[in-house]
Amino acid sequence: MRVLVIGSGGREHALCWAIAASPILTRLWCAPGNPGIAQVAECVPIGVLDFPALVAFAQDNEIDLVVPGPEASLVGGIADAMEAASIPCIGPSRAAAQLEGSKVFTKELCDAAGIPTAQWERFDDIGAAREFVRRRGTPLVVKADGLAAGKGVVVAASEDEALAAIEAMMAARAFGDAGASVVIEECLIGEEVSLFALCDGETARFLGAAQDHKRVGEGETGPNTGGMGAYSPTPSFPPALQEAAMDGIMRPALAEMARRGMPFRGILYAGLMLTAEGAKLIEFNVRFGDPECQALLPRMMSDLLPALQAAYDGELKNFDLRWHDIASIAVVLAARGYPQEPEPGSEIRGLDRAAAVPNVQIFHAGTDADAGGRIRAAGGRVLNVCATGADLRAARDAAYAAIRLIEWPEGFCRHDIGWRVLAH
Repeated sequence: MRVLVIGSGGREHALCWAIAASPILTRLWCAPGNPGIAQVAECVPIGVLDFPALVAFAQDNEIDLVVPGPEASLVGGIADAMEAASIPCIGPSRAAAQLEGSKVFTKELCDAAGIPTAQWERFDDIGAAREFVRRRGTPLVVKADGLAAGKGVVVAASEDEALAAIEAMMAARAFGDAGASVVIEECLIGEEVSLFALCDGETARFLGAAQDHKRVGEGETGPNTGGMGAYSPTPSFPPALQEAAMDGIMRPALAEMARRGMPFRGILYAGLMLTAEGAKLIEFNVRFGDPECQALLPRMMSDLLPALQAAYDGELKNFDLRWHDIASIAVVLAARGYPQEPEPGSEIRGLDRAAAVPNVQIFHAGTDADAGGRIRAAGGRVLNVCATGADLRAARDAAYAAIRLIEWPEGFCRHDIGWRVLAH
């Protein structure tokens, strides 16, 4: 098969790494890619939102399957653009991608399908939102309705925090049009986990579960980020609870989407809160999480490429996915200043030595190569150092052993990824 992956981050590097191992692959491209991806795929300088150029490239190179990584491409309609050109693309249509593109759409779908989630209200008027906060009290969660690069959510412990979030989203437009409407909901209490399913419009297959670390600082301190690390499996979310969540959340969502005439095909990601009443949905995303993808794929025993093809073809009903009985961890190395104003351009050395540590795989998330081939930071989250082991402690030890071999004074990471499990 001839495959085109769309994206340039650590998630897309992990996808390319997994797809490159498939015996049915004949050629692999990634647009636009990064220096790490270039080791396993041919990178082409096309942006993730340049749909005409992506379609033309796929036509010219007789692509058999397009695999979009980032949410912006999916919410923008890359699957529709490819389908219009008769190019197979494993991702939801623009209509189905509203599951991530609109918090209101998702909440209304949950109500219709009986999916457990937080009580919520939608506000288009800033005055009404302020009044609701004053009347309802805190804690509350304030969410921008649209896409905000994983940053449009504020867990407000006080009234002042909630009002400041509303002001930033609706008045100052910190997230542009994404904050024109907001959802304000109850603050769920429990442990947060990520559940993934591969869907073909009718059937949902379990695609793994992971737990990530959103706060920039150790001990879950500091501002939220796109994710500072993840691990899998998650002892607090055993197989029985996973299957209950598949039956109570993923499959009802799939059925309701089909009922609405917008069947969901691709990777469905549910952010869940494990409450005293059971798992409740925090949000849906319409693609692999980042860095959860980097923690999950090294555990996958099945060949990813035919699984993606089966999802596109509507043939998941008789397709089984298998997993190695090991643990995996992904630790994010970020540029100094992240998540506010990361400092770009610093050189990173020692990657080859780090990658030689047994059971370690390094995925590039925000790197560039200069004219001399030196690797430099080109984003906030720059590298994902991933490792597997017989248990999480072994995986963690391997990952941090590799990190100690990386020479990058301008970078930092959290040193407590997996602490929820390893503290016991």
